[in-house]
Amino acid sequence: MFGTYLELQLRALEVFLSAAGSHRYLMEFLEMGGVLTLLEVLGHSQITEKAKTQALHLLRIIANTGRKYKEIICESYGVRAVAECLATACAEETQHTASVLLEALAHGNPRYQQQVYKGLVALLSCNCPKTQQLVLQTVRTVQVIVKTAHLSIVEPLLNLLRSLHLEVQYEAIELIKELQQTEVRPALLRALVTLLKPAREGVCKHKILQDPEMVKMTESLPLFVQQAAAAKVLRMLAEEKQDISEELIHLGVIHHLLCAMGNLEHADTQRQASLALEHFVRSYPVVEEHVRTAMGPALFDCFMHNAELLYMSTDQVQADLLLANKVHILREPEVRNTDS
Repeated sequence: MFGTYLELQLRALEVFLSAAGSHRYLMEFLEMGGVLTLLEVLGHSQITEKAKTQALHLLRIIANTGRKYKEIICESYGVRAVAECLATACAEETQHTASVLLEALAHGNPRYQQQVYKGLVALLSCNCPKTQQLVLQTVRTVQVIVKTAHLSIVEPLLNLLRSLHLEVQYEAIELIKELQQTEVRPALLRALVTLLKPAREGVCKHKILQDPEMVKMTESLPLFVQQAAAAKVLRMLAEEKQDISEELIHLGVIHHLLCAMGNLEHADTQRQASLALEHFVRSYPVVEEHVRTAMGPALFDCFMHNAELLYMSTDQVQADLLLANKVHILREPEVRNTDS
């Protein structure tokens, strides 16, 4: 297994396992402990990633042969082995091949699809942006297969909104949108509203030239990025469905959006919160009434004139006013009549 030609040997095996009429070769390979050997290859740190990628290719060929073979891989703790390989891999080809294999193990494998799903949810907490992106894409596919979602997905998924990589944020937002059709929707909406007023404890510290101001700014950046992303996804959800808009109003989203608009430390947070609030103001008269009172006539007129650019003219006094708002809408909101 640690020889010079391991990758070449695995490629030779692929010739047999992928050939027409390969069933006899496959059965002999399985009887000789081939699956366990391939999974062992994935777990050794001394083995090259090219060899691991080839081992993943072979496992995928076996999995695609049928449900029985997927079950054999899963019974051999294959889901954990592949997931750990994906989490530790550095090469993009290895990461991609591992994610494709996990997706294949979920298709047509009802006994183990939940195990694959839970393994993918656990991978959401990994640190590599490319792995995060691939895992999010795979979860979206597997989510359709398993149909139900578990509450354990909420926290790691929302933590990915802190990512500075736009491709990761995009996939996270798309998954959040799709999860609105599942039982975790209430928990997701509550958590998203809460993120509009983030706590600053527990932020990873990155010191840059030991400058206290730079350290403070860098510590807060992931939270501000998450705050802006939360405002963005709340607007997208509210625009898509009226019932979500009304549910968010009952969860106190207006108060939290006004607070986010008062965050002078992060312009995109202010902009995204302002755009989200504009949707609610233009859709619900009761929201317009409360927001006008909270902002005051002058600031409210500026907001209605150009919500997206309001952050550019917001000063400290106005920010304090927004942060101190006490908006709590108790009565049932009615949709504004736009037929005119």
